[in-house]
Amino acid sequence: MLYRRFGRTELQMPVFSCGGMRYQYKWQDVPQSEVPRDNQENLEATIRRAVELGINHIETARGYGSSEMQLGQILPKLPREKLIVQTKIIPTADSQEFLRDFEKSLQYLDLDYVDLLGLHGINNPEFLDYSIRPNGCLEVAKKLKEQGKVRSIGFSTHASTDMIIQAINTNEFDYVNLHWYYINQANWAAIEAATQHDMGVFIISPSDKGGKLYNPPQKLVNLCAPLSPMVFNDLFCLSHSQVHTISLGAAKPQDFDEHLKTLELLDNPSEVLLPIVTRLEQEAIATLGEDWVNTWHVNLPTFSETPNQVNVPVILWLWNLARAYDLVDYAKMRYNLLGNGSHWFPGNKVDKANPLELLPCLSRSPHADKIPARLAQAHQLFDSEAVQRLSKS
Repeated sequence: MLYRRFGRTELQMPVFSCGGMRYQYKWQDVPQSEVPRDNQENLEATIRRAVELGINHIETARGYGSSEMQLGQILPKLPREKLIVQTKIIPTADSQEFLRDFEKSLQYLDLDYVDLLGLHGINNPEFLDYSIRPNGCLEVAKKLKEQGKVRSIGFSTHASTDMIIQAINTNEFDYVNLHWYYINQANWAAIEAATQHDMGVFIISPSDKGGKLYNPPQKLVNLCAPLSPMVFNDLFCLSHSQVHTISLGAAKPQDFDEHLKTLELLDNPSEVLLPIVTRLEQEAIATLGEDWVNTWHVNLPTFSETPNQVNVPVILWLWNLARAYDLVDYAKMRYNLLGNGSHWFPGNKVDKANPLELLPCLSRSPHADKIPARLAQAHQLFDSEAVQRLSKS
């Protein structure tokens, strides 16, 4: 395993982290007695395999149902000083509720402290305010640090880039968990801001949110050869020194195997990355047109600026991915989460407004005349049964 300094936490972080939202039994708290034996045995085998590989960062959250409780059956059996354990708690208006949630997490994990405590889901101004206002959740977290129950404090986010940078620039956090990968590079400015503040940078879900790369379309397989799309994306992320670790949402011990192929490529990543990136860019231009590829995102309204909060930028982004790389299944999954994703994935699908109703708020876009038809095409291609966030399923 390779390790990178995780910003001002000073932790030596493995470049792969063991994310904890795929192997648990349920998305709700349940008694340990209700967890099937084979499920617990699989979870424990997955953790042991991670540690055996040097992936000693175990990441979970209070919102991940039985994950913490099940981890509490295995983590105390492992050498504590060799583990980096992270959990995450959603900020609340009542900071004492945040404290109670943390104490429940620590009890479930059966640990005396966690190395990393993340304020989970600072996705909008309201949740940032819950965190940083006087007597807010961040003050509670700092007191927990003084008590030795927490070593470093960070935050996770699905927010807009501007919102993430605002949170980073408070200089109150030691690290950030955010989305950034080949198909979605919008948050690079936030990574640069985190680097300026010497924060650790953790990439959320690059294999799932980065395109369902565990089940890629053949076109993407061909474009990424000789690497698998998953290894390409891992290498793309880790070729940037500002990125310290990327999460692997392992559901079973074997799920680490493909990712490990990335490690031997990190000495000289550009040699293998450059021709693949060039092919991907050329295919996007050949399919979508150079002008569209370069400017489709310019002056688009945010979801809060459109009738019925239609999320135009996200829908067009998904349309691009489906057309250029055949990422239709991924686009369907994300599109049908619109309207059900709350602040984690905000905005609505096209059916909440006639595309022509959107013309006034598209007036500043260089592609205003094309966008309504493309939104309609996206809805026709992607619309199916509503998708719930995993924590709601």
